[in-house]
Amino acid sequence: MSENERQLIEAFKKIAEVAGAAVSHSKYPGNGFGEKQGTDEVSRKSEVGCTIKSLPQRLLEKAAKTAVKINPVNAPVIGRITELAPNYVSDPQFLTLLVSKYWGPRPRTLTVSFMENTPTELRNRIIGHMNAWTRTGGISFVETQGTGQVRISRGGSGFWSYLGTDILHIPATRQTMNLGGFTMNTPEREFIRVVRHETGHTLGFPHEHMRKELIERIVPDKAYEYFWENYRWDRQTVDQQVLTPLDERSIMGTPVDQTSIMCYQLPGSITRDGQPIPGGLDINQTDYEFVARIYPKLEHDLMHEHELVHNGRQEWSESEDVQDVPIEPVAV
Repeated sequence: MSENERQLIEAFKKIAEVAGAAVSHSKYPGNGFGEKQGTDEVSRKSEVGCTIKSLPQRLLEKAAKTAVKINPVNAPVIGRITELAPNYVSDPQFLTLLVSKYWGPRPRTLTVSFMENTPTELRNRIIGHMNAWTRTGGISFVETQGTGQVRISRGGSGFWSYLGTDILHIPATRQTMNLGGFTMNTPEREFIRVVRHETGHTLGFPHEHMRKELIERIVPDKAYEYFWENYRWDRQTVDQQVLTPLDERSIMGTPVDQTSIMCYQLPGSITRDGQPIPGGLDINQTDYEFVARIYPKLEHDLMHEHELVHNGRQEWSESEDVQDVPIEPVAV
């Protein structure tokens, strides 16, 4: 067995152990449906970023089947894994951890609703930032007066989301995304950084800082100390949210991008070379290229957009036309 194959098996084992422990203990807010909403004890001040929420362990296998049914590409490549880790392939729970949660290439619209009474202006602003991904991607978001597939709460504190198709398994009375404390007074930079990041998780995108190449730059003991002192994260949380490498297949072979909006900002004090991992504050060009690859737009949509840009026009539906234009009389 080669060194790379040995490392792959060890990575699979660590993924299974960390994820299994996380969903078993359900000690992180929102990890189990038995917890009350808005029970985050971490203040806005202590948020390093977001956490990707896990489903209760009893739903992992069911959610994996849903993901594969919606998008067969989500299924793990069993053949090679069987050769390298036969004992783990026989464990259904292990296989669920290797399933991606992308929605598939067919263009679709996901509906959005809000858990609390939210002003129209704020709802529109949030959904507008969610749709920043549609510049190149074929998935869009639209508000519904009913129960949305994406359900947003502004209660409690903290920013988090479930991953991709997992949102379909969240009870209708619970949020799939949390934007704790967001109001119209929240700075625009936070709408850009947080709403677009959480929407990336809803699209199925994992955390970029959990790429193997970036994790190898982090000194674990320094990371444990840093996250405990600053955010009161225990070792298990740091393992789950920072130090467990992603299955490379889940990021479709794209190059590492430490300025992606899906990447945490991490200080040089915890890296081996003393250089920080800058993280991303907005969707960058690599992000846009990736979403176009995973969720391609239909050709006629691209042609229509090109025509609008070429002609300098911005189009909208006829139903949005202003009917009564207010005209103030000219002073004479």
